[in-house]
Amino acid sequence: MRAKKIRHAVLAVAMAGGLLLTGCTAGGGDNRATADGKEKSRGSGAAPLPAPDAPGTGEAVRPERPREAAPPDYLSTFALDVDTASYGFARRTLAEGRLPDPSTVRPEEFVNSFRQDYPRPDGDGFSVSVDGARTGEDGWSLVRVGLATRDAAKEGERPPAALTFVIDVSGSMAEPGRLDLVKKSLGIMTDQLRPDDSIALVTFSDTAETVLPMTRLGDTGDGRSRVHEAIERMEPTQSTNLEAGVTTGYDTAVRGKKKGATNRVVLLSDALANTGETSADGILDRISDARREHGITLFGVGVGSDYGDALMERLADKGDGHTTYVSNDKEAREVFCEQLPAHIELRARDAKAQVAFDPATVERFRLIGYENREVADDDFRDDSVDGGEIGPGHTVTALYAVRTKPGADGHLATAGVRWLDPDTRAPHEESGRIEAADLDASLWRADSGLQLAAVAAYFADNLRSGPGGRHHGARHSAALPGTPSLSELAGRARALAAKAASARGLATAIDRAGELTGAAPTPEDPGEEHRGEVRPGERLAG
Repeated sequence: MRAKKIRHAVLAVAMAGGLLLTGCTAGGGDNRATADGKEKSRGSGAAPLPAPDAPGTGEAVRPERPREAAPPDYLSTFALDVDTASYGFARRTLAEGRLPDPSTVRPEEFVNSFRQDYPRPDGDGFSVSVDGARTGEDGWSLVRVGLATRDAAKEGERPPAALTFVIDVSGSMAEPGRLDLVKKSLGIMTDQLRPDDSIALVTFSDTAETVLPMTRLGDTGDGRSRVHEAIERMEPTQSTNLEAGVTTGYDTAVRGKKKGATNRVVLLSDALANTGETSADGILDRISDARREHGITLFGVGVGSDYGDALMERLADKGDGHTTYVSNDKEAREVFCEQLPAHIELRARDAKAQVAFDPATVERFRLIGYENREVADDDFRDDSVDGGEIGPGHTVTALYAVRTKPGADGHLATAGVRWLDPDTRAPHEESGRIEAADLDASLWRADSGLQLAAVAAYFADNLRSGPGGRHHGARHSAALPGTPSLSELAGRARALAAKAASARGLATAIDRAGELTGAAPTPEDPGEEHRGEVRPGERLAG
């Protein structure tokens, strides 16, 4: 039942009785077979993945395809995503006494805000773990696909970094917890980077300016002093021309690009663009060459109680990077002083996942979240199609609501991940599988990491409902199967906090949502026969 054994390569082909895995793309709603076993899907009907080259080796996969193609009913394909900004912004909004706008709630970012204890691979790329458990609704289970990369190299082993910080100094950044927080965090981070690392600084309001070209920090202290002086001179002024900031930032990053280093643009803003080009596509069109030819990725850090969540998320997704959100000193220190320096490297480029459900055992399935990251099934192996850029020590979790057929027995699903080597861009694949029998346990007596992911997903689904009913922008109008009350969710989060300290913050956020909706959670028992306790001896990363 615990995470499945890591396996190299592939989604498998032939199954007993000649049944082949069939598919539907991510985010396509509840997927089910019709009477003749077929249904239209958003994908183009990709075949399952071919057999592996050499299991467990991590070698590049062969391009040949299986002899028979499968009907497009049971595949789910999406680009990997390690964004967490949606959860951070929701917590900030709830703490201020407001429910978040349902359009800003992305369940996968709630789920991926909690680091899971998946096994780690030996080299670059991923391990694949698959498990699941029954919900309280008849026939329905939650299936968890877990991907993990190897931890960051020891200090001195990673390549040097060349970081271009693009900093919003518009008038809206004068609010406490915006520019002051950014300046303090950058100052601390500058003192923690290595002498062979380099920093450039770009500021923008109505126009943009490179206030510090790419500067090696060095051993003498002169480089760090120049960075500190440039940071201290920053003051908020005028409007927000995000286009100018990003364009100038990438120009500066290209000019200061360091061979053999990890070159990255870090955008720090409330993303409330009101001058110049204000659409993500328009802004990204101006930096496409830097992204594609020079491989410079974008890391977005959001700040502020008013925050352009949708713009920042799209910029990061299409800029081959990811986003996070900070609202206080503790969160900022974690992002700038722990996460960013440790995750300067890349473990995988253009990473995509594809899950193939077995039509012999699965009646329907639904991927929870990832609507903005869906990929056509037959683009899984098209390496020109963007995936996600994943760094060291990351875990990626995808949850599926799965309804099994009565009496289902045998193979349930195979999950695969494909990525490009960050240096050679050679393609690699890895896979894992799950059997119907692995769903025997009840969700609230299952692995503690699965329970925590489920609480986060159920909470996001509740917030996405909105006070006026199901969020009209969400592709799925029905509630998740086995949805607990907010009171029960808060109780389960508190029970999990003994194993994962981060669950305490989740419980607090759920309590606050309950108060704001008139369904205030209570600290009593989380519910009936399933108590939400974690199993003795289990370990969950916090």
